[in-house]
Amino acid sequence: MEIVAVCNQKGGSGKTTTAINLSAALAINNKRVLLIDFDPQAHATMGLNIETKLSIYDVLSNISKNKCGLKDITMRVDDNFYAAPSSIMLSTIEQELSDEIGRESRLSDILSEAKSEYDYIIVDCPPNLGLLTINALRAANAAIIPVEASRFSVDGVSRLIEIIDLIRERLNHKIEYRVLVSIFDSRLRHSFEILKRIKDTFREKVFSTIIHINVKFKESQALGKPVYNYDKYCRGSKDFFTLSREIISGKDDLGQPVSMEKVSEKFKKVASKKIKEFSGFTFWIEAPQADSVFVVGDFNNWSPNENSKLEKINGVWAKRMSLDKGLHQYRFVIDGKWLEDPHNPNKAVNPYGELNSVVDIQ
Repeated sequence: MEIVAVCNQKGGSGKTTTAINLSAALAINNKRVLLIDFDPQAHATMGLNIETKLSIYDVLSNISKNKCGLKDITMRVDDNFYAAPSSIMLSTIEQELSDEIGRESRLSDILSEAKSEYDYIIVDCPPNLGLLTINALRAANAAIIPVEASRFSVDGVSRLIEIIDLIRERLNHKIEYRVLVSIFDSRLRHSFEILKRIKDTFREKVFSTIIHINVKFKESQALGKPVYNYDKYCRGSKDFFTLSREIISGKDDLGQPVSMEKVSEKFKKVASKKIKEFSGFTFWIEAPQADSVFVVGDFNNWSPNENSKLEKINGVWAKRMSLDKGLHQYRFVIDGKWLEDPHNPNKAVNPYGELNSVVDIQ
């Protein structure tokens, strides 16, 4: 189970947009997700059109007249997607807890009861480095830092990373962080200059996925919906779905490779048995509910046709293909949706800011 703090002390970095739409995308991938709005401005709460008298403040506070537990405020947003709302009263919690011992671990203590119920808990932090953000980082085992493609955004990240390092050292708490390039305008040459600077500065800590600027984000927020529920074919939906796959596929703690022991035994047994029935190089993927699966790449002009269609055997789709020696990039097309290979850790960013899988034919 992952607890992920989405944080950046600079406003306007796409923090809340990331928290809402990443939560929705993970839920679409059949992950059970709880989004905690930990910002007194309650933008995530408003962005999901949630109206309630109870909030996360009533869970944290010892003096609230409506003192309650996390389950009491948790609301269902969609299939696999739940949210714990915030309110302006949360802005008083720092003063309220100022003299209490262990105040920086209050959220961690609360979430200990919910860990077994969710695959991911996403915490939308306030745009500062106060007690609430410290609580979120103390509770989390991973942090996502959305960074707008501008100079001032890049310069401000270093202070947040210092706080993360301090928590890791002083509190002996393991937390990994990744940088997410957001609000990226591909029409501007300046954006690509900043993107290069971000990658040069943070290197392997930068997500391959880029969140592009998209008017659909604001339109969906105005209606109180994640962008996928508003327009699942828009660029914003594709970006966050790709990000969710990058997080899920072959990664643990948003950075460490997952051991093969964590792959389901059913998947390994079925896939291994069926692959032996083919000779040469075989593309395969488990998609038991799919109606059609194609493999497309630089070896067939990225064309989903009868020659690139996979055969379904007991829920595993596979196809043998003869490829020239060298590196090849490819993707699967599952019922019209383009996806990278979730079980191939070798990736390359394509011109659209998404991921292609890479195979090396020896």
